Amino acid sequence: MEMAGDEVKTQVMDHHGLVAAMCRDLRVAEKIDHRIGSRDPRRVVSAGTAAVGMILNGLGFTNRRLYLTPQFFETKPTERLLKEGIKAKDLDDHALGKALDEISDYGASKLFGEISFEIALENNLLGKTANLDTTSLSVEGEYDRETGDGVMKLSYGYSKDHRADLKQAVLSLVTSGASAIPIWMEALDGNSSDKKSFHETIKKVRAFQNQIKNGPNFKWVADSALYTKDKLLKQTDYLWLSRVPETIKEARDLSECPENMIAWKLHRKGYKTASFESFYGDIKQRWLLVYSQQAYDREKKTFEKKLKKKEEALSKALWHLSNQSFACEKDAEKEINRLSKNYDYYKIEISILPIQKHKTRGRPKAGEIAECVGYQIQAEIEIDTVKVKQFLNRKGRFILATNDLDTENFSDEQMLKEYKDQQHVERGFRFLKDPWFMVDSIFLKSARRIEALMMVMTLCLLIYNVAQYRLRETLKKQNETLPNQLNKPIQNPTMRWIFQIMEGVGVIQFFEKNIISPVKELISNLSDLRKKIIRLFGKTACQIYGIS
Repeated sequence: MEMAGDEVKTQVMDHHGLVAAMCRDLRVAEKIDHRIGSRDPRRVVSAGTAAVGMILNGLGFTNRRLYLTPQFFETKPTERLLKEGIKAKDLDDHALGKALDEISDYGASKLFGEISFEIALENNLLGKTANLDTTSLSVEGEYDRETGDGVMKLSYGYSKDHRADLKQAVLSLVTSGASAIPIWMEALDGNSSDKKSFHETIKKVRAFQNQIKNGPNFKWVADSALYTKDKLLKQTDYLWLSRVPETIKEARDLSECPENMIAWKLHRKGYKTASFESFYGDIKQRWLLVYSQQAYDREKKTFEKKLKKKEEALSKALWHLSNQSFACEKDAEKEINRLSKNYDYYKIEISILPIQKHKTRGRPKAGEIAECVGYQIQAEIEIDTVKVKQFLNRKGRFILATNDLDTENFSDEQMLKEYKDQQHVERGFRFLKDPWFMVDSIFLKSARRIEALMMVMTLCLLIYNVAQYRLRETLKKQNETLPNQLNKPIQNPTMRWIFQIMEGVGVIQFFEKNIISPVKELISNLSDLRKKIIRLFGKTACQIYGIS
């Protein structure tokens, strides 16, 4: 069939149909609209539809800013991805901004918590533990300085992005279960401290769970910021697992304990552990000294590089000192003592020698005695092997603490595994801060909208993690595999790789003259592998891609 060029249009589908299918299966738009609602019958794009549009934009990995969302959808089959009647032009900055305002009015954390807990419970995704961490997001450009209760304050603080020149917001995130589903997010002030915010977040989530009357009584897992004598160790009504700060003397002494004095228990992948009982903070608890060979090798290599640089700097500083003249021995000793304070791992052997000179020039007369005109330093350096060995004893080691004393149901191995699962939160942050994700820094002009956008960003992470978990579980259940980047069969592909495989899938639309809607649509570039992936995602994905 031969048709004129202006009667055929092509649109980009790629992996966006998989994302849309997951949003539809989890009923994300409906859950948002059910809570926010819409009083304007003339409104084309609801808050829920706008949020799904932003999720599609965010998981498009095009690094396209929020206000360019209509541009993102210009080449996409918008009605297939969202719903019938929605055009790219409908997703303008007014529609998206209005949706962000409504999310903020409802309460970004409250809305996310209600939706995430509902999704997690419906799909049996909650675990027994909750992993908690924070990260910072830089804010660029001007913004409205909103005030009032509950409004996040954009301010300078400790930047985990290493952008101390920019103001920031802090995102607090809680994940749970094998899918690492985010179940709570909260936008915090830019200068908030983890030592304070961790405890406040736990309190809020537990109060929220009581309100919705759902979810397990979690065991809370976090890094050393959670372990505080004045807060955590006074709390006795929930279980926790935390890393012990190295600033605590009892922990530091245990970390430096000689190898032959520790009864190690060997584990896989270069780990070994030793269990101890502690009453730190007047609370009976279990301490687990953990050693990781990989961490030791990495930290030792880094330390040795720094040690070499220190040695070069010390040698240079001593050379300059040896060419100086001091008025007295005490001045020379004072200068050496000042210098040695910066070089803990070196022994400096010094000799302070008088500088002898004759009064007159030329050959000295017989019997003329030279006078002391100053003092000079001669120094030799060597590594303090005792201090270095003591320091390296701490490398590769860290201490975990828990108030769960039931060693039968919560073994040392489980203790280590649950703490290592903390990496799920950190991977989530790396995902959110990927420059090809929706944002690596935020340009919105309103603190309220920034908070709402952070909620949408966390929804992106939820969709990504749940989709990845479902795909992997389906592959295991059906005993199927997919090829990895080296074309080897695997059952644990990442969604990023699946998205790459789906690149090139398009929609071809055929039009008749003077008719707006297409008379026919075809999905192009559907290889057998791509069809297999679509079928693994289920019925909704098959409908969007038009396969049976």
